[in-house]
Amino acid sequence: MVLVTAVWGYFLALNGSFLDMLIEFRFWMTMLGTGLGAAGAAVLNQYVERDADAIMKRTQGRPIPSGLVSPLGALVFGLWLNLLGLGILLWQVNILTAFLVLYTNFLYVLVYTPMKRFSELNISFGAVPGAIPPLIGCTAVTGEFTLEGFVLFMILFIWQHPHVYAIQWMYRDDFARAGFKMLAVRDDGSKTRQYVILGTLALIVVSMFPTLLGMSSMIYLALALVSGIGLLIAGVRMTSSLSYTSAFGFMKATVFYLPLILVGLVVDALL
Repeated sequence: MVLVTAVWGYFLALNGSFLDMLIEFRFWMTMLGTGLGAAGAAVLNQYVERDADAIMKRTQGRPIPSGLVSPLGALVFGLWLNLLGLGILLWQVNILTAFLVLYTNFLYVLVYTPMKRFSELNISFGAVPGAIPPLIGCTAVTGEFTLEGFVLFMILFIWQHPHVYAIQWMYRDDFARAGFKMLAVRDDGSKTRQYVILGTLALIVVSMFPTLLGMSSMIYLALALVSGIGLLIAGVRMTSSLSYTSAFGFMKATVFYLPLILVGLVVDALL
């Protein structure tokens, strides 16, 4: 998903065609450096959370708690992935893009990951690094921040909230065992219902920004509204029962929603 949303930002900033993008050496170096950085962050996240992963049923099969990889080996591997990715971005792309990858990994590994143990605000702090990849793609082309990049950032930032609220509800017992401070752990369902609906409504509003700011046409706007309404219906189904099945259904809906919006923006740009 990191690479998909980075491609999204790169393509829209390039203002060209897919062929123009695919024949650019800089594009492939951006994807390689970003991919290595994302992989490094994922490894380091599992290193930091190895004790909690061993407790939660959904993560007990990961490489470190299952004994397939040693903690030291994971730490060294994660650091090398990050250094290699940053080196490629500094060498072949630009310093701003490299900085954004470094900043993303810092927030993800050293802020969001430990924050899950002491504050429910971890979801919003974690949404920041999750929303930066489109900015990475944009800055790789322009070498600077743009309004378009921040619009893409906002869509990703808001999207993560209802998406994660569904995951929290599905695995609230696991999170409680690990001692994570999640809304669903202490909630009787009322707050989760409220935040899922409010988050989805906010996402519908933010998804209209590309058209309102002249980045896309009414074709994209129609797709965004129809997709948003579909997502809202899935959210209402979840909040009506708060069962694992309905939460899983809403989570899947959010996963389908995002690529649909991305494809809509790309197709609209090509028309």
